[in-house]
Amino acid sequence: MEQAEWSKPVRDDWVARIAEEVNASDKPVVLVAHSLGVPSVIHAIPHFRNKVAGAFFVAPPDVANPGIRPKHLMTFGPYPRDPLPFPSMTIASRNDPFGTYEHADDIASSWGSLLIDAGESGHINSESGHGPWPEGTMVFAKFLSQLKP
Repeated sequence: MEQAEWSKPVRDDWVARIAEEVNASDKPVVLVAHSLGVPSVIHAIPHFRNKVAGAFFVAPPDVANPGIRPKHLMTFGPYPRDPLPFPSMTIASRNDPFGTYEHADDIASSWGSLLIDAGESGHINSESGHGPWPEGTMVFAKFLSQLKP
């Protein structure tokens, strides 16, 4: 699914859209979220009525950091720190301009999420030189193979 309001995202709108899509599914859902999608998914969890099989998070931003730019990212924080009710994997970079590796390690640990070190990969997006991402696809495939039906 694609979210609206990319230049000025609204947390409640993004969270509601994710919950709507998960709740409309007839089968268990595997969530894949990048950047601001990560806190959106985390905030949507209490609204899920249908089963989530797992979540694959990439480049979670530090949405509680007052030094973060653009400032509107802070409206998506702070992250809930409760353990997730489904398996998850978090991939983080050592030089992501939107969040430190230490922050990603801290939140992934609180969620019970397996953290994968992506090295110095920036924000793991096109601006950091990523197009097709075969390594990420392989890690995602491995994650999917370990989920229970």
